[in-house]
Amino acid sequence: MAIITDPKDIQIKSFRIVDSYLKDLKLPRAQKEVVKRVIHATSELNYAGDILFHPAALRNGLKALRDGKNIVADATMVKAGINKKLLSIFGSKAICLLNRKDVARQASRLNVTRSMVAMRKAHALMEGGIVAIGNAPTALFELCDLVNAGKAKPSLIIGMPVGFVGAKESKNKLRTLNIPYITNRTRRGGSSATAACVNALLKIAERKKMGGLCNAYLRRNTAS
Repeated sequence: MAIITDPKDIQIKSFRIVDSYLKDLKLPRAQKEVVKRVIHATSELNYAGDILFHPAALRNGLKALRDGKNIVADATMVKAGINKKLLSIFGSKAICLLNRKDVARQASRLNVTRSMVAMRKAHALMEGGIVAIGNAPTALFELCDLVNAGKAKPSLIIGMPVGFVGAKESKNKLRTLNIPYITNRTRRGGSSATAACVNALLKIAERKKMGGLCNAYLRRNTAS
């Protein structure tokens, strides 16, 4: 068997394989693209029946990106996994406060997780943007409390923390909010899956932006 070494060829073949498993998945095209990228990033085919979309999730997420809003991440690995080249197209920033010294000090003083304190300190940065949580259930619980208290107003929450303690429960709480979400039913999740959701939105937004620019160019150059 010949080994494929070209990165583009590897990606193309990988997505073709994923597509072959998802041919019977009944989802709108954009939602299916998100699921496809999560599976591609994790090799977990079970995500096909696990991911849940609020009806306004894609619309709100794409608008937040078009408007250059922040993406607040709960973990450095989520931030690291977000495509910075695509982010720069829209002027958005990926932000994670987890490793700040003041976050660590306050978490120690209050005897809570750094993820909780990081969410509290980032609440103003979330305004109209996207919050991407892929690691800590406590971060998602805290975010839900901030939203319910009117202190955090993101446009979209991607809540896919992983773990045996609190992961499913935090996702259930997320689904009670009046804020659009992308989440999943099980304890499955993680930084790779969450970053893949963001990157899927970025790819869709890029495609729409390029299509809009092309259409505008054609209108200008074909006007009588």
